Amino acid sequence: MTKNKTYTALKEEVWDTGICSGCGACTAVCPADALFFSDDPGINHPLSSGYCKQETDQVPCGACYDVCPRTRPKKEEILGSYLHVTGARSTSEIAHKQSGGAVTALLVNAFQSGMIDGVITVTEDRWTHRSISILITSAGELIEHAGSRYNWSVPVLKSLKSAIISKKLKHLAIVGTPCVVQAARLMKESSHDLVKPYGKSIRLIIGLFCTESFDYYPLMDKILKEQHNIPSYTIKKMDVKGKLELSLTDGSQTAIALKEIEPAIRNGCKTCTDFSALDSDISAGSVGTKDGWTTLLVRTEKGNQFVQNAVNSHQLELSDEIDIDAIMHLAEKKFNR
Repeated sequence: MTKNKTYTALKEEVWDTGICSGCGACTAVCPADALFFSDDPGINHPLSSGYCKQETDQVPCGACYDVCPRTRPKKEEILGSYLHVTGARSTSEIAHKQSGGAVTALLVNAFQSGMIDGVITVTEDRWTHRSISILITSAGELIEHAGSRYNWSVPVLKSLKSAIISKKLKHLAIVGTPCVVQAARLMKESSHDLVKPYGKSIRLIIGLFCTESFDYYPLMDKILKEQHNIPSYTIKKMDVKGKLELSLTDGSQTAIALKEIEPAIRNGCKTCTDFSALDSDISAGSVGTKDGWTTLLVRTEKGNQFVQNAVNSHQLELSDEIDIDAIMHLAEKKFNR
C-alpha cells in the first residue's frame, strides 16, 4: 500500500502527464465520491470536486493512488506466465459474440454454477456505439451484451462501487483491457482498509488482448462520420484485425487502415506495453487461433477452475490449434513501441 499520497499526487504524476488509462479505479474507490469523469470530450482523465478526506479533514486515505495502475513500474514481461494456452469456443450460438464467444460462455456457466454473482464490463449504445460501464447480474443479461468494444467514452470500473458497496455483491468477475486488469489486481493485493472490500469481492479477472483503445469522439465523429461518411447508427459491428473492420446495417462491409485512425488513440494507451493482460486470471483474444475461436491464456489456478467447469458443463469446447508465435509477435510489437 502507498500511504499518504492523495489525488493531488495522482494528478501530478498521472493526469497531468497524459498517461491516465481511463480505467476508473480511482473514481470507484474514492470514499467521498470526489473523483469523476467529465462529459467534456477534451478531458480524458478524472477531475476532482476538491473534497479529499485526507486533504480537507486530515483523514488518512490515499485509496485512489493505491489502485492506479499508472503509478507502478511497467512489468518487464512480454507474455508473462501462464498454465496453458488453448483455443476455445462456445458450444451454443451467441448473438453478437466476438470470435468464439468463449468469454461469454465461460461467464454464463459461472453464473449458472453460482461461481459469480455479477460481471463488471462494458456494453454500448446500439445507435451511437458509445461505451457504457455495466454491472451484469444474470446469464441472460450477459448474452444480451456480448461482444467487444473498441472506443472509450466511459471508465469500465465506473459500476464497481455500486456493485460492491450498494448491492453488496461478493463474487464478481471483471472483464477488461490490460489497464483495467492491472487495477483489479492491485485491488486484490492491496492491504488498504478502504480497498480491501473491493479486492475481496473480485473473484475472477479476465483480460482482453489489446493494442490500444480509441477515444470516442475523434474516432466516431471526426474519422468515421466526417472523413468516411459512416455515421455511428449505420454500424452494426466493429472489429480490429490488422485494420478496423466495419459491418454495416445495410449488409455491406468496409475496412479502414489502422494508420488512419491513429489520431484517435487515447494518450494513456501510447505508453502501455501490456498486450496480453499479464495480471489476469485468464487472458482472451482472437489472435493466435482459427476463425470462430477465442485464444485463452489460462494464467492462474482460479482461472483454470472456471475454464474446466465450463468444459465439464459442455458449454465450452477447447482446441490445441494455437499459433503462439502470432500472439508473441503482437505482444513484442506493443512491448517495444
